[in-house]
Amino acid sequence: MNTRYEPVIVGFLCNWCSYRAADLAGMARIKYAPNMRAIRVMCSGRVDPQFVLKAFREGADGVMIAGCHPGACHYVEGNIKALRRVTLLRALLKQWGIEPERTRIVWASASEGSVLADAVNHMTEQLCALGPLKWKQNQCIGQPRPLPVEV
Repeated sequence: MNTRYEPVIVGFLCNWCSYRAADLAGMARIKYAPNMRAIRVMCSGRVDPQFVLKAFREGADGVMIAGCHPGACHYVEGNIKALRRVTLLRALLKQWGIEPERTRIVWASASEGSVLADAVNHMTEQLCALGPLKWKQNQCIGQPRPLPVEV
């Protein structure tokens, strides 16, 4: 029996481009790893860093944020906001001992189903190499730390 580790990826996909790219990949029968759990958001710029942290707390091994190409955002600068947030979030995660490779931002228009599929496949391979996120061994973000006991 093969007990290969299968990572869980939470994907926040832009309604206008990336979610439709995922839909196109399915309709075109492009094969890609079934590890991503897609969450449709109106814009990648609406993904709050707290959503990413919650995904990790709830058991995700990686988080992908996918949106429109820069300059083609339906909300003008939403994807640029997402890029800034992911850059800062990666630095914060690194300080907490979580590999920055566990978060990824992808640009995929509605006609680029293969781009999104390739990104999911690549992230799945990368997370398999990293192994599961050992959240409990790392600092628990959002959990109160026990106070030191004086003797």
